[in-house]
Amino acid sequence: QVQLVESGGGLVQAGGSLRLSCVASGSTFRFAVMGWYRQAPGKQRELVAAISSGTSTNYADSVKGRFTVSRDNAKNTVYLQMNSLKPEDTAVYYCNFRSGMVGPYWGQGTQVTVSS
Repeated sequence: QVQLVESGGGLVQAGGSLRLSCVASGSTFRFAVMGWYRQAPGKQRELVAAISSGTSTNYADSVKGRFTVSRDNAKNTVYLQMNSLKPEDTAVYYCNFRSGMVGPYWGQGTQVTVSS
């Protein structure tokens, strides 16, 4: 079992920045594809960004050029640097772990609120 703990959410004004962190338990983090998802009120959970064990990345079109996903395998941590935040980015952000047939595992979520 993998436990994921997100942090870094909060309140920010439009145009501001936040850095989310997700720390994973266990010894298999370096093999995993890590993703960031978000869910806004009344909407389905959607993929925001993902990073493979080889550090290739994918982003939703809505965040390209503004968000950057990265990982530090020595710290079992994946990050989401969010710049130029917009009110439309307001959501609960969730960390996701997948490694072959292992997972998915989800974090508890961290609230990001962007005021206009």
